[in-house]
Amino acid sequence: MDRVGLSWRPYLAAGILTNLDRIDVVEVIADDYFDAPRAKVAALRTLSAQAPVVLHGITQGLASTARCDARRLSKVARLVEKLRPESWSEHLAFVRGDGIEIGHLAAPPRNTATVDGCCENIEAARRIVGIAPAMENIATLIDPPGSNLSEAAWIAKIAASSHCPLLLDLHNLHANASNFGYDPVRFLDAIPVSQVTTVHLAGGRFIGRVLDDHLHDVPDPVYDLLAELAARAPQPLTVILERDGAYPPMEHLLTQLDRARAALGIGREKRAA
Repeated sequence: MDRVGLSWRPYLAAGILTNLDRIDVVEVIADDYFDAPRAKVAALRTLSAQAPVVLHGITQGLASTARCDARRLSKVARLVEKLRPESWSEHLAFVRGDGIEIGHLAAPPRNTATVDGCCENIEAARRIVGIAPAMENIATLIDPPGSNLSEAAWIAKIAASSHCPLLLDLHNLHANASNFGYDPVRFLDAIPVSQVTTVHLAGGRFIGRVLDDHLHDVPDPVYDLLAELAARAPQPLTVILERDGAYPPMEHLLTQLDRARAALGIGREKRAA
C-alpha cells in the first residue's frame, strides 16, 4: 500500500515520535550519521525499531563521469548494516569535480557521457552497499551546459541502463518545469514511472524563478502531480514530506501528510477507473 511519511530533523523529533500513528515512514539523512557518536547511532536504531526508516544521501555525487568515492560509499554500507533500513537514495547530481567540493548539488551535462558515468557509479554503489540507491531528480536554476538530452530522456536512459529505482521529487519537477517552460505531466509520461519507489514533496518560493528551498508548504501543483503519478504508477509509493526550516506546528505538517494521502487516493481512483 502507499505510505506517507516525514523527513527526520532534530527540531521535529518530539513531534514525530509522538505522532507515529499518523506517520508511516521516516526518512533520515544518511550523511548526518556517517561519523556520529555511538549514542547518536543507537538512538537512530531505536527509531528504526519503532517505524520504518529509509536513508537519503546527499554527498555521493553519483551522476558524474568521475568515479565515485569508495570510502564514502563504505560509510553508507556500514550505516545500512547497522540500521537495516528499507532502502537508501541519492541524487542525480555531482557535488565535486577534480577533487574540489562545490558545496551543493549540481546538475551535470545531460549527455551520453554522464549517462554512462552515472550507471557505472550506481553499479559501484550497488556492489559496495549491497543494494542500489534510488536516484532522485534535482532542481536546477540553469540548464546544464553541454547537454543534448532533455531531463526526462536523460533520466529514462539512466533508469533503463542501470535498472535502479527512482526517487521522484515532485517539487523539483514543478520547479524545473516552471523555470524552463515544459509540461510536468508530459515529463511523467516520458520516464519509467514503474521504477519510481519513493516520492519527495516540498515547498519553495518565487525569486523570478521557482527556488526549491524546503522552507515553505507544498504548493497545490505538486499535490496535483502526485495524483497524476499515482494514476500512472502500478506499484505502491512511499511519499516523504521534506522540511528543512521555518518549521510550522507539527499538526500543520501532519495536515500536509493527510493532503498527500488524499492526492494519492485521487490518483488511485483514476487509475482504477
